[in-house]
Amino acid sequence: MSIIYFLIGCSVLLALLFLGAFFWAQRSGQNDDLYTPSMRILLDDEPEEEEKK
Repeated sequence: MSIIYFLIGCSVLLALLFLGAFFWAQRSGQNDDLYTPSMRILLDDEPEEEEKK
């Protein structure tokens, strides 16, 4: 029965670590722009203009 208490404590600690990592990622701007990276592959690159003399 004491192993149950140990496992519950470990799972709560692990959940708190993941929650802390989530809030750290939000505060540091990891999820600021979710739209542009998925659309970047669909946009054409602008052609390089060669200077003709």
